[in-house]
Amino acid sequence: MVDSDRPKVVVAMSGGVDSSVVAALMVEQGYDVRGITAHLWSEPGQDAFNRCCAPDAVALARRVADLLKIPFDVIDEEQPFYDKVVKSFIESYARGVTPNPCLACNRYIRFGLLLQHASEQGAQYMATGHYVRLQQDDQGRIQMLSAIDEKKDQSYVLSVLTQAQLKYTLFPLGGYKKPEVRALARKFNLPVAERPDSQDLCLLGGGDYRVFLQRHVPQMHNPGSIETSDGQLLGQHDGLAFYTIGQRKGLNISAHTPYYVLEKNISQNILVVGKAEELGQQELIAGEFNWISGMIPASSLRAQVKIRYNALKVWGNVTPLDLERVKVEFDKPLRDITPGQAVVIYDGDVCLGGGLIESDP
Repeated sequence: MVDSDRPKVVVAMSGGVDSSVVAALMVEQGYDVRGITAHLWSEPGQDAFNRCCAPDAVALARRVADLLKIPFDVIDEEQPFYDKVVKSFIESYARGVTPNPCLACNRYIRFGLLLQHASEQGAQYMATGHYVRLQQDDQGRIQMLSAIDEKKDQSYVLSVLTQAQLKYTLFPLGGYKKPEVRALARKFNLPVAERPDSQDLCLLGGGDYRVFLQRHVPQMHNPGSIETSDGQLLGQHDGLAFYTIGQRKGLNISAHTPYYVLEKNISQNILVVGKAEELGQQELIAGEFNWISGMIPASSLRAQVKIRYNALKVWGNVTPLDLERVKVEFDKPLRDITPGQAVVIYDGDVCLGGGLIESDP
C-alpha cells in the first residue's frame, strides 16, 4: 500500500452492490483503500456461474475500483477454498448431515486468509459488505449486533468470528437498509447499483446440490428403504444425502397423510419418516461452539436461538457442557432441528455465538 497517515483498509469486493458501496464509503470517509477479490474454486467449466468470482463479477469489481481510483488485486484462494469448504461440504453430506458452507468460508477464507492478506498489506482493517453491527461492551470486548435491516442480517453466518478477527474488521452496512444501500450506489454512480442479489451457494454455481453431489461422489446415489419409526416399509429413497430433516416434498410416498423426514439412519441406509406430530425435538447438542466474547458462561443462560439462517428466533436455555459444546433446551419442540446446520444464540440484538448441531441430542 502507498504510505499514508490515513488508516489503511482492504475492502473485500465481489462485484456486487454491497461491497462496492463499502469501498465507496471507505474512500469517502478518508481511508487509504485497496480492493481485493478472492478467486475461489469452481467446477471445471462452471467459472461463469460462481457468483463470488465469476469473470464478469471480477470485471465489475475492478471497474468499481478504477472508478474510485483505488488499487485492486485478485487473490488466488482456489485450493484453500476447495480444501476447507468444498471438501467439508461433501464430507458432511456423506456423514448424513446438512452443512452450511458459508460458515466454513467465513471462518477460514474471508476472515481467515483474506484478513491475513490485508494484514500483510499493512492494512489496519478489512471491510466487507456483510450486514451486521459492531460495538464495544464495558470490558472493551467487541460485540456483534444484528443488522438494522432484519431481512439482510448476516449475524447467523458470522457467528464463527472471534475477538481477534473482529478487532480488525469493519462492517459499514450494518446500520443501513438495503434500499438505502442501493441509493448510495446511485449517489456514487456505481455501475452495480441495480445488480440483483443472489441467494445461491457460490460453490454450486447456481445448480442443485444433489446434482453436484452425484457428479463428485457418485456413491452417494445409494438407494435404500423408506420406513416409519416402527419399521413399516413405505418406499425407496435415492440416497440419504439427498434428504433433510423435516422434508415433506419429494419423498414419493403414496399415502393419504403427509410424511416428513424424521431421521437418516446412516448405518442401515434407512430414511425414517413419520407424521407431523412425530416431528420435532425440544433439545439439541451443538459442537465447535464459538463464544464471540471469548468468555464461556459459568452457568446456563436464557437466550433467543436460531437453528437456520432464515428461522425465527425462539427462546431456550443454553448450558455450556465444555469448551466447545453446549446443550440447548427449547421452550417448545422445534420441527426443523437439522444436524450440520448452525445453532446461533442471541441476547436481544447481541449475537453471543454459535456452533454446529450434532446428530444425537
